[in-house]
Order: sequence, then C-alpha cells, then structure tokens
Amino acid sequence: MEVTRALARFVVSSRPEDIPAAARREATRSLVNWMGCALGGAHEEAVARALEALMPFAGCADATVIGRSVRTDCLHAALLNGMSAHVLDFDDTHLRTLVHPSVPVASPLLALAERQPFSGSAFLHAFVLGVDVECRIANAIYASHNVTGYITGTAGVIGAAAAAGRILGLDERRMTSALGIAATQAAGLREMAGTMCKSFVHGRAAQNGLLAALLAEQGFTSSAHAIEAPRGFAQVLAPGSTLDEVTDGLGERYEIMLNTYKPYACGVVCHPVIDGCIRLRDMHRVQPADIVGIALRVHPLALKLTGIRAPRGGLESKWSIYHSAAAALCDGSAGEQQYTDGRVNDPTVAALRAKVSAEEDASLRDDEAHVAIRLRDRRVLETHVDHATGSVANPLSDEGLNRKFRELAEDALPHPRADALLEHCWRVAELEDVGELARLAAAPI
Repeated sequence: MEVTRALARFVVSSRPEDIPAAARREATRSLVNWMGCALGGAHEEAVARALEALMPFAGCADATVIGRSVRTDCLHAALLNGMSAHVLDFDDTHLRTLVHPSVPVASPLLALAERQPFSGSAFLHAFVLGVDVECRIANAIYASHNVTGYITGTAGVIGAAAAAGRILGLDERRMTSALGIAATQAAGLREMAGTMCKSFVHGRAAQNGLLAALLAEQGFTSSAHAIEAPRGFAQVLAPGSTLDEVTDGLGERYEIMLNTYKPYACGVVCHPVIDGCIRLRDMHRVQPADIVGIALRVHPLALKLTGIRAPRGGLESKWSIYHSAAAALCDGSAGEQQYTDGRVNDPTVAALRAKVSAEEDASLRDDEAHVAIRLRDRRVLETHVDHATGSVANPLSDEGLNRKFRELAEDALPHPRADALLEHCWRVAELEDVGELARLAAAPI
C-alpha cells in the first residue's frame, strides 16, 4: 500500500469543487475557534519565554505574532502562533483520536499568507486537505500510539506539510517528499503534559510541517514510502497501525466534519464530568461546604490522560479530572480562570478536590460520564451526561464560538479590532488576501 504517494496525489489533485460546502463551513468554524485561542494564549508565560529566546535568531519580519505588536519570519510565526493557540488547551479536538487539528494546519498557513498572499478560498481548501491528512494518519496510529505519544505532534506535522505544500503548488513528486520530510520530524511525548513543552510540541508540528514543504519546494528529497515503509513513520512510532484507515474513503468523506470545539479550557475527556458538576451545582444550588464526597464514573481514557490527583500549578490542573470537578462545583465554570496557579492553590478548591473519587467504566463513551455528589444532609445528587457540550452529538453553536472568541480576545485586542477580526474570520471565503486576518490579529503598537 503506497500511503505516502496516495496522500500526495490526493492533496495535489484536489479541486475546489471537490470540497463539500459543509466541510468548508466547518473549516470556517475551526478558524474562528483557532484564532480566538491564539489571541487568548498570546501572552501566556510559555509563549513569552519562547519569544524572548527565539527573537534574536529570527529572519525577515514577514509575519505577525498573533496578539502582539511583533513580527518575525514565517517559520517562527508558525511556531509561536501554534503555541499560543494550544497553550490554554482550549483548541479544537478530533474526538476519535484526540488530535487538535487546527493548530498544526492553520498556524503555518496564516504565516505563509503574509509572505505569499493567497485568497481565503484557497486557505479553506488547503486547510480542509491538511486536516484530512492529519486526522487520517491519526486514525491509523491512534490505538497503539496516543497513550504515550502526543498525536498532534506526530500526525499534525504531516498535515501541516500537506496544507503548506498545497499553497506552494508542489507537484506530486515534491509533495511526496514534503510528507516524508515531515514524517521524519514527527515527535511528541505525553510525559510533557502540564509543562510548557506541551504547547511547544503543537507549535513545532506547525513549524516543521511548513519547513518540510519549503524544503520540498526547493527539491529536497525524502523516501517516497516514509509513512508505510517497514522502518518508516507508522512502524517506528505505532507498530500495528491500520494504514487502510488513511486511504479508505479518501476524497469521499472529510475528517473536518468530525471536528469539535471546547467550551472548557482543559483536556476534552474532562468535559462530561464538568457538564455534570455544573448541572448539579446549578440545579440544586450546591455549595462547597455542603459536599462530603464526589464520585465520578468515566471512560477509562479519562483517567489515563487526566488522572493527576494533586496538580502543582495551572498547566498541570488542565490534566486533572479531580481539579476540573472541584473547580466546576466551586465556580460553576471551567474557563481559563479556573486553571491558574491561584485557583489550584485556593483552599476551598483544594479541599473539595481531595473529596473527588473517580473510577473507570468501560461501558461509557469518552464523551459520557456519571457524577454523584454526597451532601452533609445525607442526600445523594446524581446525573448522567450522555454527550458532553462541544462533542459531535452536542456541538458548540456559532454563537457559542462567538462568545468564546470575544472572551479570549478581550485582553489581547481592543474591542473594535477584535470584532472586525471575528467578522473577517466568518467571511474568510470572500477574502482576496487571507493575510488580512493576521494583520488584524496584531496588537496595535
């Protein structure tokens, strides 16, 4: 099975009319969500430290660093904007694989748009193709890879190369090389959860995918079988991969249609628990002092990925289902303010977190949970969340995306500029120069 060449052929030969209107619509929703997340994360410590370390080595100031009054070269912009869009853990999720599709694909495309202008329609086409490549590879490697590796770092870099290569006009031979150059840079360790390296992995996928496409454009070569070869990407990183998942239905169905958008700023497997806690809190007016214990039943993956019982700070708390439950019950919310160092160390939150217990239930889906709260008056309040808010079956609305965008943009841009940027994102298909989005996303000097 020539997977690498099949993907290259698919990306190169795709015509605008091949992309269904619904897929373009979902790509637009993805852009709105990605841009909001990038603005919200623009001044996080991880991004600031990376910017300080890298700016002395930057090249031509071709591209915007989103949410800041700084410009840098395209490769560094792809990295920094990718980090900003993921650092809050508020970005989109392909639930089947837990890939964050937009960061590796949108970040290099927008950076490239300021160096080599192209239309919003071309952006959407390349974005849909890049996400499709990324998620199809993730489908193939997920079962044997995602518990130990960061699949956005490994599959995402190949999707980034596909999208950037499409904009650069690579032919099939050079696109095949670009996918191979990306594959040999694939990396991401789940050990990095709760550290600055988590957003770095995602930003690096964006940067390295763009680098792969730029190298291939100049004739830099790679194995034509980089993904499927016995010593290639799939066998090295995920032995037992099901590579027919990559090509099955290629060009007939698009993985962008399975994208989802987070209402909460933490690992997506926590979301059904948060829904349940907020529901019981609001329905019964529960106060933290009334609670004796909180019992969670969740899909096994929830504890594998978010089982940190005593997080040491805000970044780690995003990977603690115990903290998410406690914060949701205390605050009735699970936005960025619930995942700060201050909230982690708040005595009321910490005391409630210690009362949370969680058990695996393999009969549950990963967007499903059961929450039971025992009160001092001996009542037990229970609820079952069938599909978490923001899941495929219970999607975040356009208005929900608008609210999320405005909240995230509030500290990054003046309100009129943020509103103009949001309006431009929604009508991206009409833009003659999609680089307008990046320029609007720059903080005024």
